[in-house]
Amino acid sequence: MPARLAEAVRAAIGSAPRRAVPLHGGCVAEVYRLQLEDGREAVAKWSAEGGLAIEGWMLGELARLSRLPVPAVWFSDECLLLLEPLPAEGSITPAVERHAADLLAGLHGVGGDRFGYARDTVIGGLPQPNPWNDSWRDFFRDHRLLYMAGEAQKAGRLPARTMVRVERLAGRLGEWIDEPAPSLIHGDMWGGNVLVDGDRISGFVDPAIYFADAEIELAFSTLFGTFGDAFFTRYAEHRPLRPGFWEGRRDLYNLYPLLVHVRLFGGGYVGSVERTLAKLGSRDHSRE
Repeated sequence: MPARLAEAVRAAIGSAPRRAVPLHGGCVAEVYRLQLEDGREAVAKWSAEGGLAIEGWMLGELARLSRLPVPAVWFSDECLLLLEPLPAEGSITPAVERHAADLLAGLHGVGGDRFGYARDTVIGGLPQPNPWNDSWRDFFRDHRLLYMAGEAQKAGRLPARTMVRVERLAGRLGEWIDEPAPSLIHGDMWGGNVLVDGDRISGFVDPAIYFADAEIELAFSTLFGTFGDAFFTRYAEHRPLRPGFWEGRRDLYNLYPLLVHVRLFGGGYVGSVERTLAKLGSRDHSRE
């Protein structure tokens, strides 16, 4: 455990760590489970480069606006986030999927007037712009699809020919996207952000919140196999999916997290983007 972390924890909550166990973390911070001198336990996220305050703020927003279980934030600044420790020894089973469906349907029932959010957020440590917009189609086109593709291209990880295909697809979004009501979403719904205790969800972590079409969250939950049939059967009892989700919007919406992964990692994720573009009819004309 870094000495600066121990000093920061003591300064933040008046009790220093007696023991620190590294946990699997994300892209932007070291994560530890701490045993404190006063007998409490805590989860600490630490980044000497900063950028953590927004995560604490997002967890607070979820707690304020919804009943989604998230860890309580005990302290938050740019370099240190201290969180309530939640049990996380279980794995995702059909029973857990059904519980997740109940919880996320409740979250998605929290509506807004427009798409976006009161401030920009982050996903995987990357900036996520959230300017208010009355049109979901325009918001998704400009601030998700084209924005993240542009960031990936600027980082040298998305080929120019693939960017052209994304731009071509962006001009055809009306084929798949209508204008749904805005819903609050967690925004980064994959298995690593789902904490399980027995046959229940104990909490969700690492959010990337904004008001969106709730289906973008559902699509993301399928990208890495987080949730399956048990989840979707239960979710549909609360909030039936609109026609066209499985036929096209799921693939379309998953372009955003795939582009996030291209920006972060490059490599094989470019191929995943290109295959999805081909599925949606945006071919690489440079190879014809």
